[in-house]
Amino acid sequence: MGSALSKCAAVDLCVQWVGWMFASALKTEKFYDLAGSGTFILLAHLSRRWGGTSYLRQNVQTGLVTAWGLRLGMFLFRRILKDGQDSRFSNVRDSPGTFFVFWTLQAVWVFITLLPTIIVNTQCRDEPLCLRDYTGWGMWALGFAIEAIADQQKWNFKKDPDNVGRFIRHGLWAYSRHPNYLGEILQWSGLFLSASTVMQGPQYLSIVSPLFVWFLLRHISGIPILEKQAMARWGAEAEFQSYVRNTPLLWPFPGF
Repeated sequence: MGSALSKCAAVDLCVQWVGWMFASALKTEKFYDLAGSGTFILLAHLSRRWGGTSYLRQNVQTGLVTAWGLRLGMFLFRRILKDGQDSRFSNVRDSPGTFFVFWTLQAVWVFITLLPTIIVNTQCRDEPLCLRDYTGWGMWALGFAIEAIADQQKWNFKKDPDNVGRFIRHGLWAYSRHPNYLGEILQWSGLFLSASTVMQGPQYLSIVSPLFVWFLLRHISGIPILEKQAMARWGAEAEFQSYVRNTPLLWPFPGF
């Protein structure tokens, strides 16, 4: 398994650094997210192949990662083609050194998040499917549905010219200020849970995967940035203030 982990890490870095070379030369971030989600898919399939087995649990786990990567990658690519740019990179795309850091951090995100799947895909031993597998896959399915629906609801909302300058508060967004992130966290939590069925000893430390996703979205790159932008844009409006007071960040976990 150690060899497969090393090879996955090497491929991960190579893909991101090649992506950085093209992105830096073209001064564009348009394929940043697509490269990230594509690397998830690539490593999931490579780790299964390098593991030398093809158990049902491994096939399902790899298939779920593939479905996640295809949907989210294409959605984010379609969105940036429509918007023209990503505000995260406003002061980055013209600085090759800083851009390199962003691409390298994406490699770290991919590897840590995918770690439970790499572990299960490189296991020689198998265990019968059990309640933990089905519970994990059920969590993934719920998270996938929540994220996909929330993304589409916001896409449709922003596409309507009557909503220019307004914030979304209907559909899933009436129950959470960031339902798409809730879905993301549920998916990776479910994948860890199912993968943990065949884990042993220090392999359980790969629980860092869903914890990392939660921490990243909750405290670093997701919610803090969007909340700050929303407060700057609508913070003085009574309707928005009411929405913030009455709608949790990540339903149904107020405060998380």
